Amino acid sequence: MSQDKSEKRKLVSITEAAKLNHVTRQAIYVAIKLNKLKAVKETTRWTINVEDLEEYRRQKYSRSKSVFNGELLFDNHKGYFSVSQVAGMLSVPAQQIYYATRIGLLKAHRKGAAWVIHADDMKDYQKKHISKKTRRCRAS
Repeated sequence: MSQDKSEKRKLVSITEAAKLNHVTRQAIYVAIKLNKLKAVKETTRWTINVEDLEEYRRQKYSRSKSVFNGELLFDNHKGYFSVSQVAGMLSVPAQQIYYATRIGLLKAHRKGAAWVIHADDMKDYQKKHISKKTRRCRAS
């Protein structure tokens, strides 16, 4: 009897799994359908073992773990950042960073589908273009 209770405690619903993973129910359902998350459908309800949920969380895609030709894409220790990371550091919208790379104001390199920006290039852009805007705004 106590073994049955402990086994039932290890199971969670899609809703509970979504809350535990800080994602939507739809994201959990898609993970199940893509066989990325093990789950069992009992009549009309899906149940997920907590251990399977932990395994899914460990294996889940993360942009920070993205690799291109065997190297980390965004190796922050070596000074390589994503567009969204640079935008956050400069306190500007990501679209402004994309635009700056497109028109050549900010040097960036394409690796696969991602833009990679080096810290030196970001600092150069910040010095030449971001600080100009703040000086113009203060002068007005």
